[in-house]
Amino acid sequence: MIDVVCAVIRDGDGRVLAARRPPGKAQAGRWEFPGGKIEPSESAGDALVREIREELGCTLAVGPALTPVDHPYPGGLIRLRPFLAEIIAGHPVAHEHSEWRWVGPAEAAQLDWAPADLPILAEIWPPVAS
Repeated sequence: MIDVVCAVIRDGDGRVLAARRPPGKAQAGRWEFPGGKIEPSESAGDALVREIREELGCTLAVGPALTPVDHPYPGGLIRLRPFLAEIIAGHPVAHEHSEWRWVGPAEAAQLDWAPADLPILAEIWPPVAS
């Protein structure tokens, strides 16, 4: 199993940051909560701070954990460990994604999300995934 973290980053209006996977990567074109693999020497929180710095050029304050999601992908089973988070320094820049945007529940429901992220949407906005 591959341990992965992701950040549910909210803005002041309650929207969340959605990031689009770039061409050439698994799940290309699909939307996700940004994050990445936990390295063997890292805690989940440290991995999330590192990944968001690399992917979006921002510094995070990591908040409470949400419910982990186990999902099979062609490359293997992942355990996606989501955390609520807040940007405390910097402004997002899409270094690893083709684009990013702030979305509310209605817009999020219109996006093509990576399958592992759908249970997270259902947890933060139950009507989105119903």
